[in-house]
Amino acid sequence: MSGSIQGSGATTGTGSATTGSGTKPTGIAGDFNTFLTLLTTQLKNQDPTKAMDTNEMTNQLVSFATVEQQIAVNTNLAKLIGLQQGAQLTAAAPLMGERVEVESDRLSLQGGTATLRLPAADTAQQAVIRVMDAGGRLLREATVKLGATAQEWVWDGRNMAGQRQPDGAYRFAVAGQDAAGAPQPVTATVIGVATAAKRPSGGDLQLELGKLAVGFDAVRGVDGG
Repeated sequence: MSGSIQGSGATTGTGSATTGSGTKPTGIAGDFNTFLTLLTTQLKNQDPTKAMDTNEMTNQLVSFATVEQQIAVNTNLAKLIGLQQGAQLTAAAPLMGERVEVESDRLSLQGGTATLRLPAADTAQQAVIRVMDAGGRLLREATVKLGATAQEWVWDGRNMAGQRQPDGAYRFAVAGQDAAGAPQPVTATVIGVATAAKRPSGGDLQLELGKLAVGFDAVRGVDGG
């Protein structure tokens, strides 16, 4: 598990909205001298024959303060997001090395095997499973009869010619059929061993099952088996 978050966005280049213990704010809202400097500069540089309307000048100064406040809000929000992501990484630590059930359209082949969890029989009485490579080429096909309870189907990592495939993430499709062979909806989930939790630069936190990466919203449970 990655012990740090890269590119969290919690550090920004502006320090005008940051206050610390014993540090005086330097922004418009916190420094009356800054306010007066802006005011007098505005007055000195205006055309005496076309003096700026008082209300307009006040609105401009208010706009400056509003922009500064928005910058402060954005900075604090970025810090909160960084803290939340750090907490998510910490919370993911107990998952490492555990079998995790996730929703995905890819199987995780780890150590030469990959596992699907099939639902109990309903309108679908059997499931036709197809495993494909990245180019969509069929590697393995199997028909599994569904039982009274959910069951696991394990792929041994070999193609139809018996050749072992390298560990990785493989596409799969599951088609349900009723007793007469008519198509029926069926949903399968993927089971794999959690190996890492990382956040790609600029992306969301992901859980890795070998070479399969999924978002944490795809996790459906931790399998103690």
